[in-house]
Amino acid sequence: MARTPAIPETLLGDLDAATFLRDYWQQRPLLIRGALPGFRSPVSPEELAGLALQEDVESRLIRELDGPPWWSLEHGPFPEDRFADLPPTHWTLLVQGANRHVPELADLLESFRFIPDWRVDDVMVSYAPEGGSVGPHTDQYDVFLLQGQGRRRWSIGNAPCGDDDLLPDIPLRILRDFDPDHVWVLEPGDMLYLPPGIPHHGEALEPCQTLSVGFRAPGHADLVTAFLEEVAERLPAEGRFADPGRAEPENPGALDAASRARVRDTLRRALDEDAVLDAFFGRFVTTPDHDQDLRPEPPLSESAIRSRIQADEPVWRSEFSRFAFYEEDSGARLFVDGHEHWLGGVLAPAAAFLCRHRRYPAAELAEWLQVDGFPALLTELVNAGALYFPEEA
Repeated sequence: MARTPAIPETLLGDLDAATFLRDYWQQRPLLIRGALPGFRSPVSPEELAGLALQEDVESRLIRELDGPPWWSLEHGPFPEDRFADLPPTHWTLLVQGANRHVPELADLLESFRFIPDWRVDDVMVSYAPEGGSVGPHTDQYDVFLLQGQGRRRWSIGNAPCGDDDLLPDIPLRILRDFDPDHVWVLEPGDMLYLPPGIPHHGEALEPCQTLSVGFRAPGHADLVTAFLEEVAERLPAEGRFADPGRAEPENPGALDAASRARVRDTLRRALDEDAVLDAFFGRFVTTPDHDQDLRPEPPLSESAIRSRIQADEPVWRSEFSRFAFYEEDSGARLFVDGHEHWLGGVLAPAAAFLCRHRRYPAAELAEWLQVDGFPALLTELVNAGALYFPEEA
């Protein structure tokens, strides 16, 4: 079997973003010793277990068994007494989207903004006692594995893997055979980057936490399906195929060239508009993957929001919300949670301001409140739940 080339061990400060993106991103693993020196997970094992009890939190419990089927998977929310029944070793609790519930984990994402925000998925936190693991597997996405507590041994392979390489008859995609090329022990603050498709296996050497910063890569089928659904809704219902002045067919069963050309032209005109495609992309990548109703009750008036900012209250972006934008010749398009906002004239730079930051100091907002249109935009975003005053959280 081909062996992977040597993977360098380096401090994060020794690599700038441009070098990482050019030489490693989606290409090869990178072990980063001391990526965040002195880092400790901001959530305790008990707090993590508490999150796994909640209805609005996605959580899983994976256990390695002594006999067939060798692995078990349970989905939360869990009853309060579930964790008291667990054995002392060989299980893992995983909490998805922990950054939405723990602001300190949302802040952690600031360290990864050398990758565009729209590519970020979430921070998953796993806790495992000694021997805990989710088995050798591959992921379809890029991931940074940051050690937050204890020590974990990571084994990394290189052999291509397909469905035939998986253990049968279990609800987990665990590799049947795994031959690692590299083995490292990570301690708190160490981090391992893995591109998609790299076989890997993490085993807790002692009670430990690992924070997985995962990235999204929309599937082609998902993109096309969502776009075609939008196109179908946008087209006028009365639009129909028409062929005035057509020639008599030589064979009535033939699909003549003229008809085929008309259909191709109709589809191309519906699909091949850059402005339409760009706006769809903005809505698509900011559409929430949750059903949380984050709107304040009662709604806040523009004057109330202005008063609170003047009283030096900051505004934060909701940990559940997604923001993105792009600039055009005459303004900017701002996308928030799947909704599109056209910002023209003096308001256009507000799109870049809102997307660059997640925390908005009152002093900066006070200046923006002098810009025509910004108070109304801010009020709309606050009442949609995309922005909030942290004192109310």
